[in-house]
Amino acid sequence: MSIQVLHRDSLPLGGFAGLKEHQLVIDHRVGGANNTWDGLGNFVYLADARFLPKGETRMHSHRELDVISLMVEGRIDHEGSLEHGQSVNTDQVQVQRAGGDGFSHNEINPDDQTNRMIQIWVLPEVAGEPANYKIYNLERGELTHVYGGSKSQDKTLDSHTMIEVANLATGQEVSKDGEFLAYITRGQGILNGETVKDGDLVRGDQLNFTAVDDGQIIVITQKKHSS
Repeated sequence: MSIQVLHRDSLPLGGFAGLKEHQLVIDHRVGGANNTWDGLGNFVYLADARFLPKGETRMHSHRELDVISLMVEGRIDHEGSLEHGQSVNTDQVQVQRAGGDGFSHNEINPDDQTNRMIQIWVLPEVAGEPANYKIYNLERGELTHVYGGSKSQDKTLDSHTMIEVANLATGQEVSKDGEFLAYITRGQGILNGETVKDGDLVRGDQLNFTAVDDGQIIVITQKKHSS
């Protein structure tokens, strides 16, 4: 069960508007880049961003894209065509589907200190879907399913690409069968026998992760299509 690891801090620090970020996944389907990885399934982009005090992304638009935003530290105020005025706080995940309708949004750090947000993009499997918005609370000690699933449910946006986030206490474990991408956003742990820490992106098969201290991990997998 060997793994590949991409270290955030080995990558250049970029950014735009009021934020600085490391881009770890830029799939070839959305342009690709040197030193970054391709995604998994329809997952095509991951950036680890820090908003400057009072910083913002500025208003911009998306179409035919699902945008998942995890607040690791601090909060953002959300402006836009979906759920204008919503706040997203530490340990909450905001999920927006642009679909064929599209949406415009601006994410703002209202505070006088830097915050931290992970942004993930997933390409929709079906074009022309209606725009949609969801928000999730991450509970301590639990693995929370925030994206992907069948069309027969509405708890999460449908996709064969599955995204889960775990807020783990020391000694807790997460296991997944099949190919995975995982990003550690707090603490450190043992993943398939190797030590990994905050800022490590990991690719492999058969995930077995044990938290060495209180931490957080994003796990992305791909559910097989029915034959």
